[in-house]
Amino acid sequence: MPPALTAIDERASQVAAEQRVLLSPVSWATYEKLLADLAQQSSIRLTYDQGTLEIMSPLPEHEEYNRTLALLVEVLAEERGIDVRNLGSTTFRRENLSRGFEPDSCFYIQHEAQISGKTTIDLTVDPPPDLVIEVDITSRSLHKFPIYADVGVPEIWRYNGQQVRISLLTATGYQDSESSHALPLLTDAILTDFLARSKVLKRTALLREFRAWIRQ
Repeated sequence: MPPALTAIDERASQVAAEQRVLLSPVSWATYEKLLADLAQQSSIRLTYDQGTLEIMSPLPEHEEYNRTLALLVEVLAEERGIDVRNLGSTTFRRENLSRGFEPDSCFYIQHEAQISGKTTIDLTVDPPPDLVIEVDITSRSLHKFPIYADVGVPEIWRYNGQQVRISLLTATGYQDSESSHALPLLTDAILTDFLARSKVLKRTALLREFRAWIRQ
């Protein structure tokens, strides 16, 4: 194995303890080789930004909030009869932009029909996810925003452990918004409130309350 890959593999083996590792410079070929090597390691996420590689392994707290937010999207879609496709932390990459990412969660909503049935997403021809979810409990995701903007992700929800912020893509970058464009019924305040409730309620009780709120 080339020395560069050996070094990356050694650092990747430490990521569970360190949570976040940055390596630079890393070639696109090395990034793709590492993606292939870690394809079965769902606990490790890679972000590639024009030669800089981030290796991150989320903690249980991080994943719990991530999955709660994703579940709220699924429940709202079910209640309102909205077709969505949840692609979780799928790897998206654009070699011509030298950028690749694995969000905490992502959904196709407005463009669900365009990628329905596809097992591979090619961002050179397919649209990016309509909604990306990022949880910033142990590390910050703001450095990913230029990547998301470059590939055209229209909306990001970011939770820092206390508050959900909704950011919409504009001609000048991401701007905070009180309400979601992908799912207009939801606001930053509503999402923040239900995540706060998730800290004290059992999952079934939380979902009952959320469904009741939707049906009001």
